[in-house]
Amino acid sequence: MVSWGVPKTFAERLIEAQRASGSLVCVGLDPDSAKLPADLAKESAPLYAFNRRVIDATFDVAAAYKPQIAFYSAVGAEDQLCLSIRYIRERAPAALVILDAKRGDIGNTAEAYVREAFERYGADAVTVNPYMGADSVRPFLARKEYGALLLCRTSNSGAKDFQDLSFDGLPLYRHVARQAVDHWNEHGNLMLVVGATVPREMAELRAAHPRVPFLVPGIGAQGGDLKATLAAGLDAVGAGLLISASRSLIYSGGGTAAAIRAAAEELHAAINRERHNLERQDLRGQGRNATSR
Repeated sequence: MVSWGVPKTFAERLIEAQRASGSLVCVGLDPDSAKLPADLAKESAPLYAFNRRVIDATFDVAAAYKPQIAFYSAVGAEDQLCLSIRYIRERAPAALVILDAKRGDIGNTAEAYVREAFERYGADAVTVNPYMGADSVRPFLARKEYGALLLCRTSNSGAKDFQDLSFDGLPLYRHVARQAVDHWNEHGNLMLVVGATVPREMAELRAAHPRVPFLVPGIGAQGGDLKATLAAGLDAVGAGLLISASRSLIYSGGGTAAAIRAAAEELHAAINRERHNLERQDLRGQGRNATSR
């Protein structure tokens, strides 16, 4: 069992992770056994060896790491997930660890999932599915030092099947966000998962919930537009986002350390360059408004 002392609130740690790295990058640790670099094939713990390579290549430009649990449990490699999280703590101590498990159940099962994420694996946060309502989400938000990332408007093509259904004048994802933010977020440890492939919807959510941070998948392999994402999702202080990239980073150049490093640096630089551009545009707009008064 892995256990890490986390004295600060999740909200504080999120800010700290972004400031320490100067970054909004979240690196997905999704090591598909069929795609691992050939030079790691003979390793006794190949997923862990690959993750070490990724972490070593990204430790100073990543605000967070997001291991997807299925890639470990599918091959009985949960021990390699534990080792990977421990290595993140050593190599990038300010970075957050988000367990991508998309849990959603009630009662003692939900409590067991909470222990799995925060005690067994020592994660700082976990992705959750809100379909079963408050009693499937609240257990993950009960402790202010840990976070829950709520599926809201996701990046996959099938998301529209349910998430865009409209009632009372709003799509379902807007109702989910409003319910979660207004009624479940007492500790300020909620994040919303909002895909980079839907910048218009992201802009609506940012306008409705200006202080709630978003986890943003869909940049890279899924084709999300980085500039549109940042314009839609950044908060008033130019943060409020974790931009998640998995396949486009970790398998870059066949998964060599140099290629992973180059891809991570490129994403990091592109995000910060566009943040700066947007900040300058805001300042120019404020100046024009002041002049016109």
